[in-house]
Amino acid sequence: MGDAIGQMLTSAVGIAISPVPLIAVILMLATPKGRANGLAFTAGWIVAVAAVVTVVVLAGSGADASGDDGPATWTLWLKLALGVLFLLFAAKQWKDRPRAGHEAATPAWMKAIDTFSPGKAAGLAVVLVVANPKNLVLAIGGAVSIASSTAGAGGKAVAAVLMVLIASLCALVPLGVYLAGGAKATQVLGGWKEWMARHNSAIMTTLLVVLGVKYIGDALSGLTS
Repeated sequence: MGDAIGQMLTSAVGIAISPVPLIAVILMLATPKGRANGLAFTAGWIVAVAAVVTVVVLAGSGADASGDDGPATWTLWLKLALGVLFLLFAAKQWKDRPRAGHEAATPAWMKAIDTFSPGKAAGLAVVLVVANPKNLVLAIGGAVSIASSTAGAGGKAVAAVLMVLIASLCALVPLGVYLAGGAKATQVLGGWKEWMARHNSAIMTTLLVVLGVKYIGDALSGLTS
């Protein structure tokens, strides 16, 4: 179990510190329907991440075609491809970073968040998981790491649950602060939003490079052993 948890941890943290869902839920919590929309967004996020992780872990946990008990060979090739994608995402993230004195443009959907219903909030969460390339690749990568680990079925199940919870901290933590923080919650969450928006490029570029190198190394080691 420890192997499965260790393998997926970096990917799960990468999703958790993704600024787009964090900023989205913070903006929602500041609207008149903040509580309902925040709860709906968080629920949609957890369900979407859980669905991706479950499908990949189940698909990748079988023995390979040679009949041994190791991970399926295709999971290693997938891990190699994901590693390359991480490096490409890192290069694009750094290339597209806002230059000094400039701020990243605000997407149109963020400007319309104050008009969202709970249904739209949940739908947005699902879209940000499955239609955002970085989040989807991180989720698949973490799940593949669990599937290709040496843990048994129970250990993989525990690791999958932990991955979903860690990857959902970007929604769970702001929601918890909002529900328990009282009058200071808005100020605290606003500070988080500004900090993440300011430092997002450096954080995500570093994380994606680390993940890319690790995934490529793990895949090549498995394929050549």
